[in-house]
Amino acid sequence: MNTEIVIHTDKIFQQVDYSDKALRNREFIRCHFIGCDFSKSDLRTNDFEDCKFETCNLSMVNLQGVGLRNIIFKDCKIMGVDFSSLNKFMFSFSFDNCQLDYSIFYGANLKKMRFLKCSLHEVDFSEADLSASVFADCDLLGATFVGTNVEKVDFRTSTNVILDLDLNKVKKAKFGVHQLELLLLKYDLDIEDSIR
Repeated sequence: MNTEIVIHTDKIFQQVDYSDKALRNREFIRCHFIGCDFSKSDLRTNDFEDCKFETCNLSMVNLQGVGLRNIIFKDCKIMGVDFSSLNKFMFSFSFDNCQLDYSIFYGANLKKMRFLKCSLHEVDFSEADLSASVFADCDLLGATFVGTNVEKVDFRTSTNVILDLDLNKVKKAKFGVHQLELLLLKYDLDIEDSIR
């Protein structure tokens, strides 16, 4: 079996169909993927550095041990992906207008991560470190936060943020007044939005 690493530098990959395929022993440096389909593909043993994925489908992709350093995902569909199995030493990325529903970030180090205009339905952030991250205009319907560090996280412009203040580290997390009712849901309080 050939284990020689193939290196791709400063390349543009457009409309390439990698779906249901195994891609092995590759390094991608400063590459741009546009409209590519990686759905259900196996990307184990690959590293991506300073790359951008734009309008790509990465749903159900296998990222076990994959390195992602300084990666931008823009307008991508990334549903049902287990990000907790990534290479812990090459782990930095941001999401802009992506659909990340049903993905897993269990125990991941997501400090200062940026989620902009993303759909994060049923995403598992349990045991993750999200400290100082930003969720701008995101929908977190059904997202799980248990044992999660959300200290200094900015949730102010996001919707459907429900997390148990007793089960997570929340010091200096930022919320809007309109989010308080969901944060206090477990206490079954009757909260009115006006003072009489």
